[in-house]
Amino acid sequence: MTVGSDSTAVRAGEELDLAGLGRYLREHLTQQSPNTEIEIEQFPGGHSNLTYLIRYGDQEFVLRRPPVGPVAPTAHDMPREFKLLSVINPHFPLAPKPVLLCEDASVIGVPFYLMERRRGFIVRFQVPEQIGENLELRKHLSESVVDTLVALHAVDIRATGIVNIGKPEGLVARQVHGWAKRWNGSRTGELAEMDQVIQWLVDRIPPESAGATIVHNDFKLDNLMLDANDPARVVAVLDWEMCTVGDPLIDVGLLLTYWTMRGRNGESGSADRNSSLRAVTNGAGWLTREEIIERYAARTGRDLSHIMFYETFARFKVAVIIQQIYFRYVQGQTRDERFRNFDALVRDLIREALELAGSSRI
Repeated sequence: MTVGSDSTAVRAGEELDLAGLGRYLREHLTQQSPNTEIEIEQFPGGHSNLTYLIRYGDQEFVLRRPPVGPVAPTAHDMPREFKLLSVINPHFPLAPKPVLLCEDASVIGVPFYLMERRRGFIVRFQVPEQIGENLELRKHLSESVVDTLVALHAVDIRATGIVNIGKPEGLVARQVHGWAKRWNGSRTGELAEMDQVIQWLVDRIPPESAGATIVHNDFKLDNLMLDANDPARVVAVLDWEMCTVGDPLIDVGLLLTYWTMRGRNGESGSADRNSSLRAVTNGAGWLTREEIIERYAARTGRDLSHIMFYETFARFKVAVIIQQIYFRYVQGQTRDERFRNFDALVRDLIREALELAGSSRI
């Protein structure tokens, strides 16, 4: 999905069946010669679904598939993600256009889909050279991030029919209880702070925010692709697997959570410097948490007085996602050594969530 330098050789254990994929693409992408060679590289970012660069003749696509090993029955649903993009892309063009869905698991072992490739760069663990120490650029990019979320939430889900991808009423309550259930299904030990956070959330579920919208459900800086020639311009919003409809403040809370994370033990210069949980946006020039809230509220007219609930929930949700990945590692369902110490990340995150809940006036 990014410029060539962001794709690498495929990781051991995550290879694709090149022969099976080749036969399928030659059958369904008929504009290429039957003898056209297929080249595959992998995008290294992310800890969930696997993403590959597919070169097929003079065309390039992005292939998305579930992670290796057993997964939760309702997770990593490639047909759903493909259909989401099919519905959303016509009304929110920053969502990549889906190209081809394969539900036949015999082709590469799992369902997968292809989507168009967008070109640009992604801000991950460090401020890239395209941005550097340009404080004005950091400010403009911060504003673009907020404005992109505002634009997403401005799509009329009822006039476009997007409302049919989910059930907007009661989304917050369902998410709180649903993620609590996921935690219980992926426990690898006791964590009293997690139980306290869950109870705090259950006891304080706020009234639904006025006006349901598309909820990306994973809206953060490293799910945005930026124009290499104009880094303050967003060219794509990625990773739509958890998208639904409902209370848009779920997205705002998650954006604020990822925007302000400082890594292990709250130290921005800690050993966790290559983690997606250490935000690059803590430095000079980036909008502060308060400025993001103010800009979003001004452009949408929404009441953000309960935003700390959504931030606490976001930290809780991220902790559960990481725990699910760690559970798969403990169970031997993945050999990816990046996940070895994820239990420590879970503990740190949920302690942050508990501290945030304690400072809230809700």
